[in-house]
Amino acid sequence: MTIVKKAKAIDNQLPLVIIGNKKTKWEDAGLSKAEAAYVKEKIKGDEKNITLQNLDRLVFIVLDPAQDAAYKNAEKYRNAGFAICGKLNAAKKEHVQITGADAQGILCVAEGIALSNYQFLKYKKDIAKEKNSLGQIHIVADEVKKADVDNLNIVIDATCTARTLVNEPQSYLDALQMAQQFEEMGKEAGIKVEVLTKTKIEALKFGGLLAVNMGSQTPPTFTIMEYKPAKAVNKNPIILVGKGVVYDTGGLSLKPTANSMDYMKSDMGGAAVAACAIYGAAKMKLPVHIISLIPATDNRPGENAYAPGDVIKMHNGLNVEVLNTDAEGRMILADALSYAQKFKPELVVDFATLTGAAAMAIGKYGIVCMGTAPEKTKSTLKTSGENVYERLVELPFWEEYNDLIKSEIAEIKNIGGPVAGAITAGKFLEHFTDYPWMHFDIAGPAYLHGVDNYRGKQGTGAGVRFMLDFLKNYGGK
Repeated sequence: MTIVKKAKAIDNQLPLVIIGNKKTKWEDAGLSKAEAAYVKEKIKGDEKNITLQNLDRLVFIVLDPAQDAAYKNAEKYRNAGFAICGKLNAAKKEHVQITGADAQGILCVAEGIALSNYQFLKYKKDIAKEKNSLGQIHIVADEVKKADVDNLNIVIDATCTARTLVNEPQSYLDALQMAQQFEEMGKEAGIKVEVLTKTKIEALKFGGLLAVNMGSQTPPTFTIMEYKPAKAVNKNPIILVGKGVVYDTGGLSLKPTANSMDYMKSDMGGAAVAACAIYGAAKMKLPVHIISLIPATDNRPGENAYAPGDVIKMHNGLNVEVLNTDAEGRMILADALSYAQKFKPELVVDFATLTGAAAMAIGKYGIVCMGTAPEKTKSTLKTSGENVYERLVELPFWEEYNDLIKSEIAEIKNIGGPVAGAITAGKFLEHFTDYPWMHFDIAGPAYLHGVDNYRGKQGTGAGVRFMLDFLKNYGGK
């Protein structure tokens, strides 16, 4: 992981990023008269990002984006960090410094550089040859507090950990191994972790999780992670639920589309969010009581796989008619949402790469959401989404959508039909809740096939930064 740290003074031997505006005195910021004159000339042409190279020294000027909203400025700064990161690694630089008077701009540029520098090289033969040179980011600014730098490092770590979990192939990261990873994260961050084995899962009658697992030779797991600080601001916990389908073939309803299974190792992206968000919150020592619930299995067509037409009795006693075994994520989430009732939660949020319909609706540009949380909570969640530019798009949740999942032989069926697929999936999940709840479908942004600025390529960790921002504000820090 790229480390961000505070430094006392600028080192003229290292690459330098200066955050400024048209009024900045560039010579006072460390530029020569000639360099300052060059920058002023470029600014007249309305350039926002300027690169100076004098012999072996690199200097990057990042100007105030002057957008109409603070969250848009923050995103412009992060994107500038992405461009700078590429140039630093191309020049084989190991360190970079950032200075300026805009504390938020400095932190966002640092965040953009650090997240852009992420790599997943575990299975590469020559790691030393392919590894990025950049290792440290030094912040030289009295305006930036050490606590903010510490929190930024935690956010970067949590996001990159989620990316790595998503990038791991299921040949390594099956349900058992993923639960073990969560246990190791718990030890590091001071989180209580309990992993329920198949015997306990059967005793609890998690019918949905057991049904999806029937086609697999690897047993399911159900991980409970709890962070409970001594002086939590919430009397009842906030619960994060994450879909942990470590690989999805579609089951007997085998995925028909060409190449549609190639990247299904990423179908546990919701589990990565639920685990890494509580991991980050605990390391920040946020005063919020949090529980993460993560049901995990693969979805295979082998063994005694559950079949279309089956009726499954869920944890809460509801009977579900299965009409498509590829709608498995909602089956395992439903048991977890039902189990969450025992904790009398203040709020429950679930994250899942749940539907292609959500990805088709808004692409990679945001997160589809819906639910029953109060409007004030929804507004706060949307603000956090904007803060980290993981914007939320709330879909309608009208009662009429329930008609689309009515079953002729059971209470409900696990698919709704050709229309409103993301919404009917949410309506299915609603049947297993009796508390304020929000559902986040991250199918669009969780795994990308091309580089998207600092979000990178493949696993993005989408949802982690958003949830950490929400929890941080919830705890008043």
